[in-house]
Amino acid sequence: MKVLQEESTAAESMKIVGMFRLKIKNSDGTIHGDSGWHTNQVVNLGFNQYLVSTLGGIAGSKVLTHVMLGSGTAPGAAATTLEGEVEVRAAGTFATTTGSKTLDVRATFASANSFVTNTQNISNIALGHTSTQGAATIFAGNTYASSSCATNQSVETTYQIVFS
Repeated sequence: MKVLQEESTAAESMKIVGMFRLKIKNSDGTIHGDSGWHTNQVVNLGFNQYLVSTLGGIAGSKVLTHVMLGSGTAPGAAATTLEGEVEVRAAGTFATTTGSKTLDVRATFASANSFVTNTQNISNIALGHTSTQGAATIFAGNTYASSSCATNQSVETTYQIVFS
């Protein structure tokens, strides 16, 4: 009697690609600067605490709530915070559609919230889990061309995390 064995040659894999865009707007609504779309870096603790631990309901897991801006460099794989973070974070609005594999995060840093107290060059962005400056473990982030942002300007951000 011959026994047939089925071998699986297909490897399952999932990719996570994050991308972001931000626009600096003047008080009259005109656009002062547009970063264009950029991809991000998911950090080690981003994978561990936001994806793996959350999926397993493990203590210490985290859920995204806020967007951060800063004046520093791109977070490396071992980064836990955003370098040069500005004083105020913006709460994100999170959305997806039925069947979608994309998380869409929108946030506005309004000049009325004094997220910058003087003109600053902002050059990095990240997603995190708390409104407290410097206290979040970031999920992902990256840099873009440094842009001057004054106290009378706002920043609108769009951040997408795509699973494929």
